[in-house]
Amino acid sequence: MKRFNLICLLFMTVITVGAQKAEPFWLGADISGTTGLEARGVQLMNAKGEPRENTALMKELGLNAVRLRVWVNPRDGFSGKDDVLVMAKRAKAHGMALMIDFHYSDWWADPGKQNIPAAWAEMDYEQMKLALADHTREVLQLLKDHDIDVRWVQVGNETTHGFLWPMGRAEDNMAQYAGLTKAGYEAVKAVYPQADVIIHLDGGCDPQRFNFIFDGLKENGCPWDIIGLSVYPYWDQDAKLETSWEGTVRDFTANIRALYAKYHTPLMVVETGVEAKKPVEGKRIMAEIIRASKEDCDGQCQGVFYWAPELEGHYPLGAFDGHKPTAIMEAFTEAAE
Repeated sequence: MKRFNLICLLFMTVITVGAQKAEPFWLGADISGTTGLEARGVQLMNAKGEPRENTALMKELGLNAVRLRVWVNPRDGFSGKDDVLVMAKRAKAHGMALMIDFHYSDWWADPGKQNIPAAWAEMDYEQMKLALADHTREVLQLLKDHDIDVRWVQVGNETTHGFLWPMGRAEDNMAQYAGLTKAGYEAVKAVYPQADVIIHLDGGCDPQRFNFIFDGLKENGCPWDIIGLSVYPYWDQDAKLETSWEGTVRDFTANIRALYAKYHTPLMVVETGVEAKKPVEGKRIMAEIIRASKEDCDGQCQGVFYWAPELEGHYPLGAFDGHKPTAIMEAFTEAAE
């Protein structure tokens, strides 16, 4: 009997290890702007010029995941909870894993602005925690009620300096930033206990900002599951963090290794992008970002997500031209193959 039990134990261990190894490397894109483009009459196409809905196109290009942002009360409805549901249904229909990115603002939230939603403007700290948790649960419950699985949830977008300023500005109120983040974490787990909660910062090549935020969260008792990074060679050079794209790749992977060694949680590139007007060079850079994420991070980087590849015009880092994907997106297709 003991021998039988030992054999069963070994068998189950093999099955468990096999299941862990089966976890895919995630190749995704944030395509939150899709319905807005459709409302303006934009028709996206594949490289052959054949009409495609954007989620279907991303699947065709080899991607296996979709990221969607959520604003609290957006002025035009796009990226509000009902719009997110529309896009989440499409992701489900194509068998793509889903990441939800809470901005906790009525509009863009990033390291330069983290504006409190208008409806929350007069709240104190305790009220703000409740509002954040209620909003998080409400959006996620809507998705769950429609039988949509959520694989990851970002509690805040690029919260390098915290969010919900000035109340949750990390440099001034780290404890309150941590408390607000913890309220979001617990709200996520109340609806999707198995979802991984991501804390996301910009400047993935710069360890100082990551140590500051994650030390602060840890010291204030705030949990997380995955550390999310933005990796943009273009913006790194613009901010004088790097002098070349090679420097970004070298330093973001070194940062991932160091962060895993320090905090023992996996990591993911939840935003990246390269110059749209240089598609051949962009493909080379994107391919190297994906390769380095898979091969140079001690196995602790779980995926790479391109931000708004379909966006053309005023944004320099899309990956489409004439509403068709450029060579940049071939880096994802080839990685998937």
